[in-house]
Amino acid sequence: MSSAVENCPTLVLNADFRPLSYFPLSLWSWQDALKAVFLERVNVVSEYDTVVRSPSFELKLPSVISLKKYAPTNRSPAFTRFNVFLRDYFTCQYCGVNQSANDLTFDHVVPRSRGGRTTWQNVAAACSACNLHKANRTPQEASMTLRRVPAKPTARQLQECGRAFPPDFLHKSWRDFLYWDSELEPW
Repeated sequence: MSSAVENCPTLVLNADFRPLSYFPLSLWSWQDALKAVFLERVNVVSEYDTVVRSPSFELKLPSVISLKKYAPTNRSPAFTRFNVFLRDYFTCQYCGVNQSANDLTFDHVVPRSRGGRTTWQNVAAACSACNLHKANRTPQEASMTLRRVPAKPTARQLQECGRAFPPDFLHKSWRDFLYWDSELEPW
């Protein structure tokens, strides 16, 4: 297959025509998308101009598909380092500087040595400098202010956070189904 085919990911929508995930964006390879089409598990919503051929047929690659059966989303997102950073928009909750996931740290608002637990309500994203400055103190003791009190997000809230980080590649056929934080063009 040519490299043009390899550059044809398929946006996967739930049966309600919402993406299964915004961050990471729910994309399938063209091979997985075609398999789902042939197994009649999805509806093709939009296609690329790129065609794949076999001796007996030719088919345009799907650019957007929707599941035929609704896949329920988790109501409670997993507590992971990445999800905490996503909830906090990859921003230090003390100084407000945006950082990559590799440059952020977990900060226990109430230090673990003082009985603080590793929970949604007690962990915030922090840059290394702020985490070192706060050290084994509470924000009040360190004269630091949290920009937002840590809280457990719903799956929907975490999805909304993910919408703030569009991927590098967005095909024009996906625009009707993705609502990134950008201004829409007037009709």
